[in-house]
Amino acid sequence: MKLFYFILLLLLLLFANANSLLTLNGSNSDRFLASEEEEEAEEEAYLKWLKEKQVGYFKNSLFKKAKNRFKPCLTIKVNKKSKSGGFVTVQKAIDSIPIVNNCRVVISISAGTYREKVEIPASMAYITLEGDGTGKTIIEWDDTADKMGQGGHRLGTYGSATFAINSPYFIAKNITFKNKAPSPPSGALGKQAVALRISADTAAFIGCNFIGAQDTLYDHIGRHYFKDCYIEGSVDFIFGNGLSLYENCHLHAITNSFGALTAQKRDSMLQETGFSFVNCKVTGSGALYLGRAWGSFSRVVFAYTYMDKIITPRGWYNWGDKNREMTVFYGQYKCSGPGADFGGRVSWSRELTEEEAKPFISIGFIDGHQWLPK
Repeated sequence: MKLFYFILLLLLLLFANANSLLTLNGSNSDRFLASEEEEEAEEEAYLKWLKEKQVGYFKNSLFKKAKNRFKPCLTIKVNKKSKSGGFVTVQKAIDSIPIVNNCRVVISISAGTYREKVEIPASMAYITLEGDGTGKTIIEWDDTADKMGQGGHRLGTYGSATFAINSPYFIAKNITFKNKAPSPPSGALGKQAVALRISADTAAFIGCNFIGAQDTLYDHIGRHYFKDCYIEGSVDFIFGNGLSLYENCHLHAITNSFGALTAQKRDSMLQETGFSFVNCKVTGSGALYLGRAWGSFSRVVFAYTYMDKIITPRGWYNWGDKNREMTVFYGQYKCSGPGADFGGRVSWSRELTEEEAKPFISIGFIDGHQWLPK
């Protein structure tokens, strides 16, 4: 009899656990809304994979000394007109490269709109993409976080990217990366739509456009350099936990209500991550925060940047957590324009001195002298 009750109790426990799993993994409409917890789970899973595979893993102050390679060993051509030779899609060109690549490969992409979703694996280092110009060479797709992917799971923000880079020493020039998903109405959930995600160390983007609405540019992890780029979006349209320098870039908001330019995710004082914008220009529509504190130790600096009147006087938002006001690092240095007035800023942001701004305003911020082309 005791054995019978023990088996019955065991079956009841198993049934309860099964129900719990169904509830967690079921079709609850709130489940796919790409919450902060889900974003953290995605990032942790990726970092764990990187560490296990030992491919370009970096964290906190453990950035490896970079050694780039610039002399091409192979040039691949992509052209939508198949009669011209080469490949007709960008992904097929990438797939033709050896799985483990140790030399600089240049992929030259002719003018055209390439409607495809592209991903570069972590093993393919030293890849350069060169377009015919941002108005001519366009790579676009239209996934959103709430769309179903393979296996019946929602894509999430991470998986919504039109172009995803997991390989170190990547360079892109004169290309537009676009997510064509329409701009969501205010308060809409699950509509994050990434144009480009960079999840690798030592990447440079020169003269590129990033077009989207919510979550346009996922500056995920690694040291990155953006020069003479145009970045367009509405909410958190530059976000992630990269260590990145944006130089001479045009940041353009397309919201008709409230939006946010950045959502930087530094979550420990030991992490050497953050976004720095130098000699940039902020324009657009709506009312725009310079940044929201996605991470508890979020770090963003604007220097020598023109800010249009769309910037809210307060400037920054604490993500609904007052504790973050004590740990974030948000600063301005010698910015100009009607939106740059520091008088109305939140008390927990700062107008930097020359000494405080100095570490953020050169390529030394991202160790660029080690890995950027001269």
